[in-house]
Amino acid sequence: MKKLGFLSFGHWAPNPQSRTRTASDFLHQSIDLAVAAEELGLDGAYFRVHHFARQASSPFPLLTAIGTRTSRIEIGTGVIDMRYENPMYMAEDAGAADLIANGRLQLGISRGSPEQVIDGWSYFGYAPAEGETDADMARRHAETFLTVIEGKGFARPNPRPMFPNPPGLLRLEPHSEGLRDRIWWGSGSNATSVWAAKLGMNLQSSTLKDDETGEPLHVQQRKQIEAFREAWKEAGHQREPRVSVSRSIFALTTDLDRAYFGNDHNSQDQIGMIDETTRAIFGRSYAAEPDILVKELAQDEAIQSADTLLLTIPSQLGVDYNAHLLENILKHVAPDLGWR
Repeated sequence: MKKLGFLSFGHWAPNPQSRTRTASDFLHQSIDLAVAAEELGLDGAYFRVHHFARQASSPFPLLTAIGTRTSRIEIGTGVIDMRYENPMYMAEDAGAADLIANGRLQLGISRGSPEQVIDGWSYFGYAPAEGETDADMARRHAETFLTVIEGKGFARPNPRPMFPNPPGLLRLEPHSEGLRDRIWWGSGSNATSVWAAKLGMNLQSSTLKDDETGEPLHVQQRKQIEAFREAWKEAGHQREPRVSVSRSIFALTTDLDRAYFGNDHNSQDQIGMIDETTRAIFGRSYAAEPDILVKELAQDEAIQSADTLLLTIPSQLGVDYNAHLLENILKHVAPDLGWR
């Protein structure tokens, strides 16, 4: 059995070819798709966060709205860029959203990726401390966030407060019990997956990672997952961690599917530079008839190792078509692979 969710990058564009032409379209369609996904039996609705772009940027209002319209499906991110976040305010937003959703939040956080503008986090009022990189700052923000959502008091109360205080140091409110165990780190390297394991975060591995060995992405990810689980075991955590990988997977069952994705069946991993010093490997997409797809996916070592698979979706093709794509996987692929 494997948990299956969708991952939306939230693209919208004001052009006639797009069915998602405005930010309003994207937000309303995302809510509707999460509802449809839950009805189909999918396990998760996840959203990528990018700033200064025509994509998803402010996750908590969206996650909260989905929480009010659904009852079972997990609601998450993949990922929130912690370079941009005030961890205190984020803890309050996350606690409120998780309580409204009755404990279904699954928050993926990370250092993020190259953005639309230079040092975008600086416009949000943040800067690395002396001797820090922006990645260091993101991890520092993440560690603060993890600490405050544990629910322990840390703030000294005013001796003459406006309202009576409980005894002792005060914590941030609202606090959602259990949220700390549902935080994931989006890792692009073996080293950061080990760091995440030590801190007790679940692991998200996307469709790209640092090219550390020259092997295919799925092999490198499988080794990354193994390193994560070994570090988790050594850290002595009392619960089992979760691990997700993301893939673009399209089961071709109609002529429209073949028109959109039929030319992707020979897709291969790609190598590129995500910044001036980091060589990355970008994973292939899978697009084929269901029987071929089952055979190909069975050879993907990272998918086999993970307990959760996030299916990236073409958000600009609209709710109905994306629901069709997800249903194709649930009906024609997942059962033959033992995921259902």
